[in-house]
Amino acid sequence: MAEVDVIPTLGSELKDGFKPANAWVANGIAWLDDIQSFYRERSAIEKEYSAKLNALAKKYFEKKTRKSASLSVGDTPAMTPGSLESASLTTWTTHLTSLEARADEHERYGNDLIGKVAEPLKHMGVRFEELRKRLAEYAEKLERERDASYADLRKMKGKYDAACQEVENKRKKTESSFDKAKAQSAFQQQILEMNNVKNSYLIAINVTNKQKEKYYHEYLPQVMDSLQDLSEFRTLRLNGLWSLAAKLEATMLQQSAGVIDHLSQEITRNQPHLDSMMYIRHNMGTFQEPANKVFEPSPVWHDDGAMIVDETAKIYLRNLLNKSKSQLGELRREADKKRREVEAVRRVKEKIRDGTEQKDEVAVVSQLFALQEDLHQVDRKRITVEVEVSTITSTVGDVTLGAKNHNFKSQTFKIPTNCDLCGERIWGLSAKGFDCRDCGYTCHSKCEMKVPAECPGEQSKEERKKLKQERQEAANALVKPSSGPPEHVAELPGLSRSDTVTSGKSGYAASSQRSMTGPLSPADETPPDVPSATRPTSTAAPSAGAGAARKHRVIAPPPAAYVSELPGSTPNGSSQASEQQKAKMLYAFEAGGPGELSVPEGRDLVILEPDTGSGWVKVRAGYKEGLVPATYIEITPAAPTAPAAILPQHTGQSTYSNSGSSIGTAAGTSGAKKKGPAVAPRRGAKKLKYVEALYDYAAQSEAEHSMVEGERFVLIKEDPGDGWAEVEKGGVTKSVPASYIQLV
Repeated sequence: MAEVDVIPTLGSELKDGFKPANAWVANGIAWLDDIQSFYRERSAIEKEYSAKLNALAKKYFEKKTRKSASLSVGDTPAMTPGSLESASLTTWTTHLTSLEARADEHERYGNDLIGKVAEPLKHMGVRFEELRKRLAEYAEKLERERDASYADLRKMKGKYDAACQEVENKRKKTESSFDKAKAQSAFQQQILEMNNVKNSYLIAINVTNKQKEKYYHEYLPQVMDSLQDLSEFRTLRLNGLWSLAAKLEATMLQQSAGVIDHLSQEITRNQPHLDSMMYIRHNMGTFQEPANKVFEPSPVWHDDGAMIVDETAKIYLRNLLNKSKSQLGELRREADKKRREVEAVRRVKEKIRDGTEQKDEVAVVSQLFALQEDLHQVDRKRITVEVEVSTITSTVGDVTLGAKNHNFKSQTFKIPTNCDLCGERIWGLSAKGFDCRDCGYTCHSKCEMKVPAECPGEQSKEERKKLKQERQEAANALVKPSSGPPEHVAELPGLSRSDTVTSGKSGYAASSQRSMTGPLSPADETPPDVPSATRPTSTAAPSAGAGAARKHRVIAPPPAAYVSELPGSTPNGSSQASEQQKAKMLYAFEAGGPGELSVPEGRDLVILEPDTGSGWVKVRAGYKEGLVPATYIEITPAAPTAPAAILPQHTGQSTYSNSGSSIGTAAGTSGAKKKGPAVAPRRGAKKLKYVEALYDYAAQSEAEHSMVEGERFVLIKEDPGDGWAEVEKGGVTKSVPASYIQLV
């Protein structure tokens, strides 16, 4: 087998492919049971063979004993030969003795297969399965953690939406409240609260993205590499037991040494990484890392992804940064310590593989796995804190420099106490607030991160009372504001609302830039991403210039589906004439079989039976009736008979056509005979499926069709899972993006 310069790993090559890889390794471990069952059955055969050889030798020894004298010297010898035997009998005795020796060899070989091969294989399979289950549980844990991060982000997004909704509610109250000043103050305070929630949401986004990156580029690859190491470890042990079984058989069967040597050579060539390399080669596919999370504005509060950096927001960011920086150093030291422990155990494992150290490798691998779990937990916390610190410092700098942080301690207040920040009473029986050990500042648990870092230091009892009074007065000023906004609240610009749903400028009215010819599902609002695909830009009512630049085709159901019958549209109440649809031949058609009708180009037709999916239509031309291809005709819309019946006007094009391309009027065509499109199979064959292009698409290679929005094709093969479908146009089958078409 070929040698490789660099041994590939599952973690680096397959990314998010743990589940199939885990199943592959589980199959390999379960295979050990089949191998040990094979050696047990082989042992039973060898023992049975040994017993039969012994019985055979014993039988012919008895026969030889009865005939020894007669064979040696005859039935009536003149002199008894005693214990002597003829040379032939001696040779025969050697044959039978050799047979008994062979029987003993098979007996020993059968016992060795049980004790030295089958039992170790059974024990090895149990231990390897335990390790694999631990790896699988750990991978599930990593996936739960990843999903939990996404869930936490969604919760934070919900909090941000709720805060935005609360701002909107406060804003509405300012319009209807009698106390405008108080309502305006509450509105301003809620905006500040919303800004803090927004900052937390942005931080959570960065944390989630970092955790996601670590999951796909470090955590999961490590687990998959461990899974690969377990599989290769199994192969090594299996090779060892195979070699032992081969040597036992070589000892028993010296005359088959050549065959056994060949088997041994084949075993030694089974390198541990070859199984992994083959698996990788047949499972390698396209991997697309999930996109990073981005800021999503609230539906009721339009905003961008920039962090709020006003003075009030900086207070919250400063407190959060101070708390994160206090944890960062300890977490880094703990992570480095855990990482060194993991590397030390990993070196021990390598020494065991090299044979320079005699230890139980399974126990060492279990220890290594436990240490890696501990390292992962610490590293996750470290990443969270690092991202928080880097996010805040990159936005507002290190705002903790020069800050005088309060020495807060969790406190349960047994007497009525007000919060020095918001002025409200601190309720609760179990550590519902904080107080500063130095200056006596009291606040709610929810207000801790909003308190400015302006601790005056250790104060006396009288100074604390004075500070308490000043702080309560400032807090009460927030609850009962004067006519203007409080001094500590930054004056914000007035807020105004504009249409956010019906306006074509809003990001939530994505459909405003599309043609309004029919209802669109949410998935149809924006075309999927396909390289070099042009998205539709037509509006509901294109101008004359736009129509000249690009000829819009209208693909619609027959007129009966969208034109209602008007009173008096048929004479004498008869509707038979209106029910007959008229059509015109776009191309000349020559009948090629029974039931078909030859019709020249431009001939007027009457449709007797519409296309039901077979690709053929039954028509009448004059007095003749027959079948013509549905793609060869153009249905003529019925003329309105009353002024109230207004039909869509489309100059120079048909209202409905089964053809795959836009067809002009007969006056605009040249005198050259036009060639019709490919004809669908006759009735009785499999019904054809048609698809319609949702968007324009420019072919990127010879194997693809270009499409115009509304163009129809014959569906040849649906999307098998690679995002492409095969369609037929003009008798040529090529591929188009599956998300750019829909069945009609």
